[in-house]
Amino acid sequence: MDRLLELLRERSFARKRVVLTSGQESDFFIDCKQTALLAEGHQLIGERMLARLDALPARPVAVAGVALGGCSLASAVALTSQLRVDRGEGGKPLDAIYVRKATKGHGSQRLLEGTDHLPAGARVAVLEDVVTTGGSTLDAIANLREGGLEVVGVIAIVDRSEGAAERIRGAGVAFEALYARADFMGPDGG
Repeated sequence: MDRLLELLRERSFARKRVVLTSGQESDFFIDCKQTALLAEGHQLIGERMLARLDALPARPVAVAGVALGGCSLASAVALTSQLRVDRGEGGKPLDAIYVRKATKGHGSQRLLEGTDHLPAGARVAVLEDVVTTGGSTLDAIANLREGGLEVVGVIAIVDRSEGAAERIRGAGVAFEALYARADFMGPDGG
């Protein structure tokens, strides 16, 4: 059994009417934070997303989490990458970046956190919890590009299979997902 999928089904999935970030109504909801913030879930997500980075066209030097759901994912992958290096399992550690939805209105007034030490053109992968239409992801990609970074791909925990993958690929960015709608709703999608 896939333990991560089991946790997501138990802790994060619900059949209920909700309005999604995209503004669309849905009859099911997947709140990956309920799994990602569990110690076991955090570990499993870090391992699975780190492994999926190998499917991207180029290896990133950092992973970017889109606020709020993607931030814990970026931290999980960064930590997992460092632990692998510490255990002598190879690879290089990946730093985490947090992408805000809007520029911070006080203090440093940053849109991107964790990029100060990265050179212009550094390769990054965007990590998302759930994607529907891809709007928030595309906004994050634009912000990272404006920040001088090269986005080499997007990895999501769940693709709701409602157009995000196509829109992200249409923007010239590779897309991977650990799970799709059918993993929660069955093979007929409903």
